[in-house]
Amino acid sequence: MNETMLAGRLNIRTRSFEVREVPVPVPGPGFVRVKVQAAGVCLSDVHLIQGLLTPRHLVGDEVTLGHETAGSVDVAGDGVDAWNPGDRVVIQAGYEYNGVTLTMGVDYDGGWAEYVVVPAGVLVPLSADFSFEQAAIIPDAVSTPWASIVSTGGVRPAEAVGVWGVGGLGAHGVQLLRMIGAAPIIAVDPLPEARERALAFGADLALDPLADDFAASIAEATSGRGLDAAFDFAGVDAVRAQAVDSLGLKGRLVIVGLSGNPITISDSTSFSYGRKQLRGHYGSEAHHVPELVALAELGRLDFVRSISDTLPLRDAAAAVERLESKEGNPIRLVLVP
Repeated sequence: MNETMLAGRLNIRTRSFEVREVPVPVPGPGFVRVKVQAAGVCLSDVHLIQGLLTPRHLVGDEVTLGHETAGSVDVAGDGVDAWNPGDRVVIQAGYEYNGVTLTMGVDYDGGWAEYVVVPAGVLVPLSADFSFEQAAIIPDAVSTPWASIVSTGGVRPAEAVGVWGVGGLGAHGVQLLRMIGAAPIIAVDPLPEARERALAFGADLALDPLADDFAASIAEATSGRGLDAAFDFAGVDAVRAQAVDSLGLKGRLVIVGLSGNPITISDSTSFSYGRKQLRGHYGSEAHHVPELVALAELGRLDFVRSISDTLPLRDAAAAVERLESKEGNPIRLVLVP
């Protein structure tokens, strides 16, 4: 095989990004090299390039982006017996090492490449007919909202839930909330196209956050009780303020979108009187991706509508621009080496 490969490299110091030739990585003991078949483009990747996010544990100044990846096993390192060349896999977006959570494509090289090397323990098997493109987006675009809903948010059937931001995370959040029986599901987004998508994915109501009757609409939809749970998938300060105001007694706001800004509660007395809660969320746990793969393979979930477009790996910069500008209002763009 070739000694070099294409990879989408970001210099964290200069925030310069380019797709260029780099050496093909070699798996050490306990690691596996995967031939990448599909890799998702996430808003977090855009934020890394923009400088809004900075890796906490990266060694050196450069990293290959991409934390949503599926492919086939190429070479297993010493001591790896569970995986064989050709095995179809999706890669979990990170792992814990010495008590530290490391994220692929952030703290170590990710899947915007022809090959990626990862610990054997982060591989999840795929059936022969599972689309690589659909599988690739599970480790973040699907597993992050799933974990925020079932673990951090603890949403129960028939609870009234609000979803702020119906992009990649929020669209799947609506779909997953529908599956577990949340009701009503109220989607909130300033873009008409996003609101239409929310209804198509299973929301009971889709609201414009700038509408004069927004608060009245929340009250009417919840019989005056307010929301049991709200999810900020946008990472926007104004979203959090509006979501907190929309919560009912003992309601909780789960913060999924990252902004890096301080969290402010304008009326702390009302917040305390209503016994409201703020819950931070990040990523997912090891069991969530296998759960979602099983649900999809059993037909409970379908991600066909989630793949807005596929582009060659060489065009990664163009994919970033499209996501940043919301061109076509994509759910997920996927890179194919």
